[in-house]
Amino acid sequence: MAVLKKYKWTWILLAICVVLAGYLLWDTYAAKPKLPVIRPVGEFSMQNVDGKTVTLGDTNGKVRLFYFFFANCPDVCPITTFRLSQVQDILKEKGLFGKDASIVSITFDPQRDTLENVKAFGDKFKADYSGWYFLRGDEQQTIDLAMNSFQILINKDNDGNFVHMDLIGMVDREGRLREIYRPEATPEEIAQGVIDLARE
Repeated sequence: MAVLKKYKWTWILLAICVVLAGYLLWDTYAAKPKLPVIRPVGEFSMQNVDGKTVTLGDTNGKVRLFYFFFANCPDVCPITTFRLSQVQDILKEKGLFGKDASIVSITFDPQRDTLENVKAFGDKFKADYSGWYFLRGDEQQTIDLAMNSFQILINKDNDGNFVHMDLIGMVDREGRLREIYRPEATPEEIAQGVIDLARE
């Protein structure tokens, strides 16, 4: 009893530390609610920058971030692609990039975006092509994929330029759309979403 009295505050502080540690562990590892399945992503077949054909099935088994762009875009495409490059770096630090997660950027301007131009665009943002696909396919099929699978609207004007929604779609390992990220989403938020979905 004398020992307990002598070290009373030590025991109290120790108990508080144990409670706080338990709370932090619970907050970190507690199961988060799963994202709803929005819709399955439609199948596609396109050319990667290395000239190889890539289908949706080829990319299954990983969490993927889909982004629709065109290399001549004067505003949002470079900004969002830079954000994706930051996501790439975070996922590489976590050991997920290329193994459990990948990025799929698809041009909807194949007439001007040759494979060489698409690769040059990716190179500007230090894309790691081991886990980042830059794809090119039929223009109308790409626009249909963006609209039907991701609800991303793309309009082409008479001068051949495009007006489009600047959104990133997150797709699970089975090819189902689970989240749409708007321009205000930070690289950290997007990367954390990928990490959480990869844990499912």
